[in-house]
Amino acid sequence: MTGSFLPSPAFWRHKRVLLTGHTGFKGGWLALWLHRLGAHVTGIALPADTTPALHQAARIDELVEGRHCDIRDAAALRQLVLAARPEIVLHLAAQALVRPSYAEPVATFATNIMGTAHLLDALRSAPDTRVAVMVTTDKVYRNNEWPYPYRENDALGGHDPYSASKAASELVIASYRDAFLKEQGLAVASARAGNVIGGGDWSVDRLLPDAVRAWRDEGELQVRRPQSVRPWQHVLEPLAGYLALAQALWHDPALADAYNFGPDAAEAAPVRTVIDLAQAAYGRGRVAYAAQPEGPHEAGLLMLDTAKTRAVLGATPRWPLAMAVARSMDWYRRFDAGEDARTLCHADIDRYSEP
Repeated sequence: MTGSFLPSPAFWRHKRVLLTGHTGFKGGWLALWLHRLGAHVTGIALPADTTPALHQAARIDELVEGRHCDIRDAAALRQLVLAARPEIVLHLAAQALVRPSYAEPVATFATNIMGTAHLLDALRSAPDTRVAVMVTTDKVYRNNEWPYPYRENDALGGHDPYSASKAASELVIASYRDAFLKEQGLAVASARAGNVIGGGDWSVDRLLPDAVRAWRDEGELQVRRPQSVRPWQHVLEPLAGYLALAQALWHDPALADAYNFGPDAAEAAPVRTVIDLAQAAYGRGRVAYAAQPEGPHEAGLLMLDTAKTRAVLGATPRWPLAMAVARSMDWYRRFDAGEDARTLCHADIDRYSEP
């Protein structure tokens, strides 16, 4: 798709960027892209918690100044933030999965709410920082299971601890922006992204990683809720949006607000559709669909209204769902065949950046 946003190397070259969560799936991709753009990146995160992990496979620590820190440790986090002297902060560190949040709700709340507060509080003492993009999720909205996409001014809420923790972090972000950071010239915005897919994600309880693990070994993918509808998008889509938001805030701090990032509401699709596309792209794969939903509560229908993001930032999706799934499954297949993870990521960024 032409006319959509691509980040400017001229803008990002030599910018001091603090990226939290650089050892994660989205953080690893973003670290690679920022390095390509010429930014000087400091990463703060816990060690990668999957095997394999994109962080190791793509050798992310060769490209950033990586620091291990639990964002629940306010003093340690503050020390690292002030040492980095960032001009731009991109906050991705989180407990980012719904089902694990049921097993460890207190840890989820502590990381996603207090970790966010600790970072924002440290930025009160960071005079060089002009922009902070705080990544939350599409699941911050009070989900009424209605057939309408959620807009940024709709009510926040959350049934599961993950969603509730991210909704609460939105209140923390708005409070720090309005009470403290706006006055010191720091533009703070939140980014609410839909369901992300892409090569290099090996998290448990995510659809495509689970599919690849099953199909690679000639196993059967177990699907809990085939009719659940989500705003699926390739990982490069929201990352381009975060970069667009950071650039816009740098030039116009008055744009500091909440923004949705995802496909058109009409592009939201059920799990079964994504699995059908993945099977076709991967070339094989057995699936068992549950007759009844299994496990704890998860939303059945979720769509985002991205009109504000398109109008204000000029950020529109470049890859339709079929392309996003095809590129993701091709990445996994080629990685399992022995190709280099960093090279595969660069190839996707090159393809995404084509006019």
